[in-house]
Amino acid sequence: MTRMMKNTALMAAAGLALAACGTRDPEAGNSLYGQLQEAVAPAVARVGGGGRAPAQAAAPLSAEQMAARALAANPAPLILAGLESSGATQVMAMTGQNGDMRTYMTPNEQALIIRNGMLTGTKGLGHDLSVAEADGPAALIRARRAGQATRINRYLGGDGVERPLPMTCTVATGEGKSFGFAGRAWSATQVMETCEGGGVEVQNSYLVTASGQIPVSRQWISPQLGYVTIQTIRP
Repeated sequence: MTRMMKNTALMAAAGLALAACGTRDPEAGNSLYGQLQEAVAPAVARVGGGGRAPAQAAAPLSAEQMAARALAANPAPLILAGLESSGATQVMAMTGQNGDMRTYMTPNEQALIIRNGMLTGTKGLGHDLSVAEADGPAALIRARRAGQATRINRYLGGDGVERPLPMTCTVATGEGKSFGFAGRAWSATQVMETCEGGGVEVQNSYLVTASGQIPVSRQWISPQLGYVTIQTIRP
C-alpha cells in the first residue's frame, strides 16, 4: 500500500494525466504496427487552473515526450494506455504485483490488470472487464504460434451478477518489426487474435518478442469501452 500511494503521488505531482487529440491517418491503418503506434502517438497535457483561456493550454506532446516525462518522474514500470472509446491516453505506473500479474494505475485510480502483457481486467473505467480467462490464447500469442483456443471474458452487471462471454479465438502470425520507443529498441512479430462469441467479434493485436514479451498491443475490454492500446515505457 505504501508503494502504491508513493507511485500515485509521484505521478499526480508530475502532471502525467494526458488526453489524446489526434486524427487518424488512413495510410497508417495498412499495417498492424501503424495502427498500434498511431493510437498512442498524438496527445495533449491537461492543464490546471480552470479559468485559463484555450490559448494558454500546453502544447501537444508526442508519445516520446510523454514517455520521457514519465521516466523522469516515476521509477516504477510504466505503460502508455490509450482508450479508443474516449480518446484518452494516459501514463500508468505499476502499483502492485502478484506473481506475473501486474496492476497499472492512473492518479485517479483507473487501473489495468495485465498478466505477461495480456489484459486480464480493468477497474474504475465503468463497464469494466472483471476478469479474462485466456490461458489458451495467451500461450499461442506469447509463443508466436498460430492455432485456435477459447477465452472467457467476465463482466459484472449492475445487478451484481457476473456474466461470462465465452469466445472461440483464432491466433495468426504476421511479419516481424523492429522499432524503438522511450529509449529502448524492440524486435517483435505481429500476432493477431480474432475471437467470436455471443454475437461479438473481436480482433486483438500484439507485437511479441522472441522471449514472449508484448511491448505493444491493442486489446478489447468490453462492448461499451471497446479497445485499449498499451505501449511499454519501462518494462
